Amino acid sequence: MDVQQRIKATVTGNPVVLYMKGTPQFPQCGFSSKAAQILKACGLKSFVAVNVLADDEIRNGIKDYANWPTIPQLYIRGEFVGGCDIMGELYEAGELQQMLAGLTEVV
Repeated sequence: MDVQQRIKATVTGNPVVLYMKGTPQFPQCGFSSKAAQILKACGLKSFVAVNVLADDEIRNGIKDYANWPTIPQLYIRGEFVGGCDIMGELYEAGELQQMLAGLTEVV
């Protein structure tokens, strides 16, 4: 399976996926930390977090997958949402909470 297939399988096989630098418990950049905190602030108990620093293929491949040059990247129900700034704007507007509705008990 090539890297694009692996990414597609991850984003379509899980309700919420955050590609980030580090982990939610130990983020390796401020943007990734903020993105994880935003998801938790929405009431999301858990989500799939992919540490791009652990896999160079994923780190480079995810940028091509969504045609988005930066990390973190959020996917909800298989759809690309955006990076940290977009997540923040959606959260402030109450839209991110609506997008995550019904997924607050994701394990």
